[in-house]
Amino acid sequence: MVPPIMNFLGVFLVAAAPPQAADDPLLRPIASDHASQWLTPQPPTRIFGNTYLVGFGGLTVGLIHTSAGLILIDGAAPQAVPQIEENIRSLGFELSDVKLILSTEPHYDHAGGIAALARDTGATVVASAHAANVLRRGRSGPDDPQMAWLPSFPSVQNIREVGDGERLRLGDVTVTALATPGHTSGSMSWTWRSCEEDRCVVVVFGSSLNPIAAGSYLFSNQPDATASFRRTFETLRVLPCDLLLTSHPGPSGGDVKFARFQHQPEPNPFLDPEACRTYVDRYEEALNERLAKEAVTPQP
Repeated sequence: MVPPIMNFLGVFLVAAAPPQAADDPLLRPIASDHASQWLTPQPPTRIFGNTYLVGFGGLTVGLIHTSAGLILIDGAAPQAVPQIEENIRSLGFELSDVKLILSTEPHYDHAGGIAALARDTGATVVASAHAANVLRRGRSGPDDPQMAWLPSFPSVQNIREVGDGERLRLGDVTVTALATPGHTSGSMSWTWRSCEEDRCVVVVFGSSLNPIAAGSYLFSNQPDATASFRRTFETLRVLPCDLLLTSHPGPSGGDVKFARFQHQPEPNPFLDPEACRTYVDRYEEALNERLAKEAVTPQP
């Protein structure tokens, strides 16, 4: 049985975060000032059918309830782990119910908490082969457009590597891995079917599409990275997509949808068959603008 929807916004916003072991290396805060902008409190909420959000106002952490346990998507920053775990418990689940942890992209803000979550739940971590290498090192390589900005994060071991189009089945739910490189070489999006009463929809948890780069990195000098973005745009543009969640909610309007959902859940603002195409259009335009700017900017 799916636990009932719980709404405890008033309690959640004033409750203190669960105690955190100061000497736990897997929970040491990373980029606290910057991360705090993303870790705004948000009540754990069932969005549709088997699909929940257990993250924050600026960082999406997804949860799928299956007949054989839970699938967690992303782990936010290390300092977010106690709240994620409390959110899971608040929905009536146990941490031991989490069987799989899926990684969208190997950056500290999405993968920094995965090591602690895997330890505390005993779950298997799943990622693309390229992302798995970064997760094991706990640090991005020179192929990452943002490497110069990125701090290291707790390394993750015992990772199950999956390829584009590979299917993972847990109980009555099948999740399909979709390679969506560009923002990082190892970015992976995930899609599954979610049903509520007599209506079933396709849910997509999309990785970031933002063509942001640090230092002297130029996409115009990286044809493989640019081509990866183009393939990702085409993949998501034609993908069945009734309900879109993204690693950062703002870029896909998820923050606005969540606020509306809390105020008036019907009609469900997350149900939007144009969401993936709208998301792609925004960032395809951003990539084109960046390439045009690079073409007229003197290179060092």
